[in-house]
Amino acid sequence: MKQSVHTFQISLGWELIARLSELDRFDATWSSIEKREGATLRQLRTVETIRSVGASTRIEGSALSDDEVEVLLQNIEISKLDDRDSQEVLGYFETLDLILESHGDIDVSEGSIKNLHNSLLAHCERDSWHRGNYKMHSNVVEATLSDGTKQVVFKTAEPGYPTQEAMQSLLKWYDEDDAVHPLVKCALFAYDLVSIHPFQDGNGRLSRLLSTLLILKYGYSWIQYVSFEHEIESRKKEYYRELRSCQADRPGEDISSWVRFFLSALQNIQSQLSVKLNTHGIESQLSPREKSVLVFVGDHPGCRSGDVAEKLSIPSPTVKKMLTRLVDKDLISRHGRGPGTNYSLK
Repeated sequence: MKQSVHTFQISLGWELIARLSELDRFDATWSSIEKREGATLRQLRTVETIRSVGASTRIEGSALSDDEVEVLLQNIEISKLDDRDSQEVLGYFETLDLILESHGDIDVSEGSIKNLHNSLLAHCERDSWHRGNYKMHSNVVEATLSDGTKQVVFKTAEPGYPTQEAMQSLLKWYDEDDAVHPLVKCALFAYDLVSIHPFQDGNGRLSRLLSTLLILKYGYSWIQYVSFEHEIESRKKEYYRELRSCQADRPGEDISSWVRFFLSALQNIQSQLSVKLNTHGIESQLSPREKSVLVFVGDHPGCRSGDVAEKLSIPSPTVKKMLTRLVDKDLISRHGRGPGTNYSLK
């Protein structure tokens, strides 16, 4: 059965309801998990933040790998950020960090959205003329294909009054609608912001940052320990296909398939988090440090004991003992011998 929500049509069928129920069931248990897994979660947040920064900037054409992003963020010299990829990475990191640390103090308003956009592009000198302000020229959503060519995904709101009116309408609906499930509201907000494309550049990155902000503001705090952006990157073709398919019928389009995609992305990363924090069976017997090592190995296949010791600030002899124990428990695999020995999850 279809119903009107904001300017859209949506079918709130059993599949969508089941997805929401699964997400909320996990969230209901989260507070107890968070208290129990504090040390592991601190490590996870560091790792997933790097993955989010790398993935979201790569979706828009950046060439930096997660490892390169990590090195860049550990050795920041703002005066030497002379390439656009590095500038975008630092801007995304600082804006995501601001959201993770201060989401409770950030209201959902035109002013806040413009401030976040300004932060996102703070280090991109090429964007100094427009950052923090709505677009002055028409723009379109383009996808960068594997061969480097660009393909138009869909047209956007015209600059000037049409863009401002569309953003004010979106924010008015967001403030006033208390009937729609919070995660569905997040999905709709992200979709409409990308469809309006209110800024000259950075709209895709901003929509993903705002998704995290809204999800956090609705109390789903586990989102900070996963990478929503990495999930989108791994499903990039599907992501653009869903946007393009729904937007083709704008205005008044049915966005049910987009909402299903958005919720399935959340389900996938929630499931991945559950696996990493599995508290059943043998993993429940691990110490917090051992769980941190297990999580690190899972996110860095091929790592060596020295890598683990350096990144987690654990003495090397202790790391070697923990790695041996994890191998003995059949949770990780050891590859090679001598200095070349490395580890990965089973």
